[in-house]
Amino acid sequence: MDVLVYLIPAALFLGLMGLGAFFWSLKSGQFEDLDGAAERILMDDD
Repeated sequence: MDVLVYLIPAALFLGLMGLGAFFWSLKSGQFEDLDGAAERILMDDD
């Protein structure tokens, strides 16, 4: 049970880091053009 003293803060820290990375990606515009990459692969640039 003593290991929970280390695991709970570690899990909270990693969760907050993931949430921070998600909000950073939203702020930097990573999710602005969701259809562009899907359609770009089908276009032929001859």
